[in-house]
Amino acid sequence: MAIAFALGWHKYLSFKTIGVNFEALKAFIAQNFAVALAAYIAIYIAAVALSLPGGAVLTVAGGLLFGWQTGLPASVVAATTGASILFWIVKSSFGESLASKAGPVLSKFRDGFAENALTYLLFLRLVPVFPFVLVNIAPALLGVPFRTYVIGTLIGIIPGTAAFSFAGAGLGSVVETQNTIYQACLASKPVNPDVACPYTINLSALITPELLAAFALMGVVSLIPVALKYFRGRHAQG
Repeated sequence: MAIAFALGWHKYLSFKTIGVNFEALKAFIAQNFAVALAAYIAIYIAAVALSLPGGAVLTVAGGLLFGWQTGLPASVVAATTGASILFWIVKSSFGESLASKAGPVLSKFRDGFAENALTYLLFLRLVPVFPFVLVNIAPALLGVPFRTYVIGTLIGIIPGTAAFSFAGAGLGSVVETQNTIYQACLASKPVNPDVACPYTINLSALITPELLAAFALMGVVSLIPVALKYFRGRHAQG
């Protein structure tokens, strides 16, 4: 991870990088769909496994470039695979050292995982109270079984991933408009060299009916752990 940051790889995981290359990427995907999809999944896996920032950008990009029908499952598979690789890296290499350094932080998770690892992991995935990277690492340090980790991750990230993927699928016209503005600004540089040419995506464009529906789904699904605990308690009493 340190090497990736030192080389500046994380800087390429941005809306600007994807936006200014939007037409070229779409053309490449049209001609080399399987190769492009495999490359997207590989980049996503590497980003998660190396704990690079940009997971949300990649998820939105998947919806933007491939459509949500392809981008959503590809993002879920890639994020789960990358998180699983990180799980084993942490568990097998520097887990003990990291656990000792992160003691106070891990204590926030310890009781929850001890009570019911799958239910608690689902809750952490569905309700993003803690950073994604921390939720990826903590289970490995606290002895959560790998199978439980994979199931909780796979199911838990679907609502949030769907929200960003749906949002990306509706951003095509927004990106094209921003590219026109950006290129016009660059073209004016010889005349106005002091003019800055920022590349910005209006975040309000992400608030679509599809996104609102996805977040509503996330809220409903996040109640599942509570319901499971309630019914298990009633069953134990009966």
